[in-house]
Amino acid sequence: MTIDFYAWNTPNGRKISIALEEMGLPYKVHPINISKDEQFAPDFLKISPNNKIPAIIDPDGPHGRPVSIFESGAILLYLGEKTGQFLPKDLGERIPVLEWLMWQMGGFGPMPGQVHHFIALENEQDRRYGLERFSKETRRLYGVLDRRLAEHEFAADKISVADFAILGWAWRHERHKVSLEDFPNVKRWYATMMARPGVKRGFEVKLG
Repeated sequence: MTIDFYAWNTPNGRKISIALEEMGLPYKVHPINISKDEQFAPDFLKISPNNKIPAIIDPDGPHGRPVSIFESGAILLYLGEKTGQFLPKDLGERIPVLEWLMWQMGGFGPMPGQVHHFIALENEQDRRYGLERFSKETRRLYGVLDRRLAEHEFAADKISVADFAILGWAWRHERHKVSLEDFPNVKRWYATMMARPGVKRGFEVKLG
């Protein structure tokens, strides 16, 4: 059955398009134009109570019943469980996947997102303050990831949904004013991820 995928061309949307392609799941894209506030439409609110993209509806959910899921991290975990791909069954192997997925959700997303916000401000004083504060933290997070990848090929021991989540935001590194030349291990990982056929297809999907 085909999964209904509600998204826009954002880092969080790309996380899911990458995962769907890598997992080989059939899906249909429903663009939600956030620049036109379509995420506040009553019909979308029924799917995503937080009025954020992405969200999915899987007609073949648990026990064969339809299920709707919002929040990109929850969607990635669900898809990993559903397919048995990119999410280890063994608890010991799963722990680093969960750690790095939560790391992305809690930091490497909210902090670069603030950089996006303050770059767009016209008030120079507000812009300078925000960029100084959040750019510093964003670079720190890139450093955390770089140190991890110095000892691991992927965020966890094997490629996982955590890598898809992190890649959705690392994809915007230029917009973060971050050069991957400063983070050689991230650069190596990024090139490896972007060379994967499923990842390429995930970025080519028209989300809006």
